[in-house]
Amino acid sequence: MDVFYVYPTIYMDKEPSNMDISRKDLRSNAEGLLVAQAGVYSPYANLFAPFYRQQTAASQSMEPNNGGRDAFTDPIFRVGYSDVERAFDHYVEHLNQGRPFILAGHSQGSMVIVELMRRRMADPKLQKQLVAAYIIGYTVKKTDLEGYPQMRLAEGETDTGVIITYNTQGPDAEGSPVLLTDAVAVNPLNWKTDATPASRKDNSGAVFFNDSTGDVVETIPDFCGAYVDTDTGALIATDIRSPEKVDLVNMGRWPKEVYHRFDYAFFYENLKANVKKRIDSYLSIDR
Repeated sequence: MDVFYVYPTIYMDKEPSNMDISRKDLRSNAEGLLVAQAGVYSPYANLFAPFYRQQTAASQSMEPNNGGRDAFTDPIFRVGYSDVERAFDHYVEHLNQGRPFILAGHSQGSMVIVELMRRRMADPKLQKQLVAAYIIGYTVKKTDLEGYPQMRLAEGETDTGVIITYNTQGPDAEGSPVLLTDAVAVNPLNWKTDATPASRKDNSGAVFFNDSTGDVVETIPDFCGAYVDTDTGALIATDIRSPEKVDLVNMGRWPKEVYHRFDYAFFYENLKANVKKRIDSYLSIDR
């Protein structure tokens, strides 16, 4: 069992426009996030995570709905995407050896996975190997599901070959650059795609990390509830317990109550348990 993971935006400099993957500080940051986020997958699978020349955050729009622009056509993004596409092709041809795999990412990494699903996962052989795609912290649209048969939204906690996607916000958030028009979402507490709410008691635990080192900062059981806002496609976190060591008010460049940084952290233990359930479900089917 494998996981092909693409790390989120870590490069913030204004110039150059794409990350220099030879820089030790950036490689260390990417490795810290790998330890933190990919910890929901690593107990059950081999990890493959390429360095890539991702687009700098300084050139990304912070307007709601990305200002209505198609970020996938940005030539700066295409540079980083091409690195990951080549890495995935190399992985499939030389490293995978026919094993089932999970695709996973966050933020810009999930944006890359969306495009990889569109461009590479139409292959029936790869579809058969796909356990699930965890496209967290970037939008999967209804038009993706309609236009690409290989892109199917999860309908429960054990179906396979499907997409799990969401963007976490509070009830008073007023838009996000990663929440686009026509977004869909899966609630990671009850695996519903409608507005059925989940309570804090459904939350097995939040785990907050130092993103640079991968060290655990704080763990909080029964951290929050959640429901899908079916009008916007946002995942709305509710009844949030206040962490002692993590600031949920000052979100830096992110708008008020847009909890993008913590898409994994809020639902960490539920995601981890779900990965195992989907793997077990996949392996139980005679293929």
